[in-house]
Amino acid sequence: MAPKISTEKMFRRRQKVVAAVDLPGVPAGTFGKVWFVSGVTWIRYHVAFDNGAEIANVDGAQLLDRKVWLLEQAQRDQEALEVERAAAREAARAEALANLATGPASH
Repeated sequence: MAPKISTEKMFRRRQKVVAAVDLPGVPAGTFGKVWFVSGVTWIRYHVAFDNGAEIANVDGAQLLDRKVWLLEQAQRDQEALEVERAAAREAARAEALANLATGPASH
């Protein structure tokens, strides 16, 4: 099966983007800027990334808008923090219940 390619223009010149997937010489999550948009049936982008790499013919599916990526990253961080806090609350609850049965460790 052939890979799916972008046929609609999603980004414009000078728009700040993020690599959504690992690209040659560019790890996922690297910020960059679109310098050139080309194509009629396959829309592709020439992107200059912050790590110094410049890649031509980047498909739009391999990029995300920087603001969208930062918002999604903040949501993932918040969810991870909530999971961590829930685990800490559960550990504290288990310790408190154990202390009820045996008394605190300082006695």
